[in-house]
Amino acid sequence: MRTERTLKRLDRVFARLDREPERPAHIDVPKMSRHRVVLFVATLAFYLAIVWAVAITSWLVRFDWQVMFFRPYQQWPEIHAFLDYYVVLGQRGPTAVMVCAWLGWRSWRQHTLRPLLTLGASLLLLNITVGAAKIGMGRLGPHYATTIGSSEMGLGGDIFPSGHTANAVVTWGILAYLASTPRARRWLSAVSAVVSLGVGLTTVYLGTHWLSDVVLGWAAGLLILLALPWVEPLIARAEVWIFALRDSWRARRARPAPAQAPAPVGVPVMVTQPADVDGEAPARETVNGSLPPRAPVYLAPGPHTARSERTPVTPIGSRRPPHADRVPRTTSTTPVRPTAGG
Repeated sequence: MRTERTLKRLDRVFARLDREPERPAHIDVPKMSRHRVVLFVATLAFYLAIVWAVAITSWLVRFDWQVMFFRPYQQWPEIHAFLDYYVVLGQRGPTAVMVCAWLGWRSWRQHTLRPLLTLGASLLLLNITVGAAKIGMGRLGPHYATTIGSSEMGLGGDIFPSGHTANAVVTWGILAYLASTPRARRWLSAVSAVVSLGVGLTTVYLGTHWLSDVVLGWAAGLLILLALPWVEPLIARAEVWIFALRDSWRARRARPAPAQAPAPVGVPVMVTQPADVDGEAPARETVNGSLPPRAPVYLAPGPHTARSERTPVTPIGSRRPPHADRVPRTTSTTPVRPTAGG
């Protein structure tokens, strides 16, 4: 009796992926709607408010010091080992590799470069905006603070805003931004929010960031995700240019080499001999194309004969080189003896 094989979960996943269309014609690209513009403006205002509150050493800075003196890593030391690994989800290198691998497979599957180009554009914006803010404000971290109660701004630090938090928001939020269905976008948005929130609080627990650094990092990452629809036209043009470059390269490789046309029979061909050593002009001779090619001069003109049928040829003269001090055999210094009987 023949029984059908029960599909496993992984088989069902790949079977569903096989039905996925290649190069989707209708990709859901988020637009810069009015609702999105309002969220962007509100987040930007919140970002500037946090910077101003830290710069004037307001209550937010005092709260930062209170959290630092609380020392969470000493209050709950049993979770320290786990959070040392969890904070890696906010490091740019490992997270970019993981997300790039997934988006690369998706780009290959759908024959589109938009996922990879969107990730590259978001990371570029992250490096420019967050890096410039870190260097410009120069805030020192809790481990390097010099004056209790101060904002530690402009002292050459590079922790404000938190790079781990902003990177977690952008790297994991890009998965929600590129989701193909509204349901997947909602679920991935919730997951990325939880991951980025946990990464930010982990840096506060470990004492590497102030709490205000983490809040500003969340705002910085959210600003990049909200501004991505403005970058979509550049991403589309870059994708078209890359595909056109690839097609031209393939066409250039597939183009056959031009074949040299043979000389027609009966048409004289001009053969140029190389110039002499004395600099004389090369001589030209006309070769009739209908004549058969001549054999090289080093080959015998006649048919080949066997060695046994060849006529023996006696060599003329001696093969030895001449010597001036030797006397030829025909010349003798001794007198010729008379013939017997004579």
